[in-house]
Amino acid sequence: MARLFTEQFSFSKGDSVVVIGLGRFGSSVAQSLMRLGHDVMGLDKDAEPVQLWGNYLTHAVQADSTNVNVMRQLGVADFAHAIVGIGSDLAASLMTIMALTELDIKDIWVKAMSAEHGQIAQRIGAHHVVYPEADMGERVAHLITGRMMDFIEFDDGFAIAKVHAPASTHNQTLAESGVREKSGVTVVGVKRANEDFQHATPSTRVLPGDLLIVSGPTRKIQSFAGDVTKR
Repeated sequence: MARLFTEQFSFSKGDSVVVIGLGRFGSSVAQSLMRLGHDVMGLDKDAEPVQLWGNYLTHAVQADSTNVNVMRQLGVADFAHAIVGIGSDLAASLMTIMALTELDIKDIWVKAMSAEHGQIAQRIGAHHVVYPEADMGERVAHLITGRMMDFIEFDDGFAIAKVHAPASTHNQTLAESGVREKSGVTVVGVKRANEDFQHATPSTRVLPGDLLIVSGPTRKIQSFAGDVTKR
């Protein structure tokens, strides 16, 4: 689940990130960001998760994230991005967002426990809201029905998916099959068995058995994936 949401973060390599709340979600996201080359400070109000993850993150600190003065002393204002992963205390989550807003953090991500939580978070300063349980549920539904091999939806109705190439694209270049014009989705890349991934161009030829990485509006990708299952 954390990997799914890490892929949504539009961070430049090397950006500093503060992850607040080192529970299952926050700690997993923090580890993924470390692997991607980011400096990560993890904050939690409890000592146990801080001790647990102290050796794996750039910094791990036990602190009250709702106290703007404490956050300022820790240098949180210098971070490019903040992720609020507090999942068990709605008040603490919202007060942390307010503290980050007061510190003028330009990119605040929040894990929301409900639609109401997400709406309030955005009203008081969050720039992005993720709903792990709901979004993961939809993703799994797509995978179970066999419509897509993998699926990632972003918060603006845009998605990326991996699907089998439909018969309508076989033995043709992308320009010849007109996928973009007919389906409203863009083929980003093609993966062929025993070959390296290749970025797609209009002259890329699609063969039976190829896997296509496609992007576009969620509904159009769903429709395209439905065509794939009918091949």
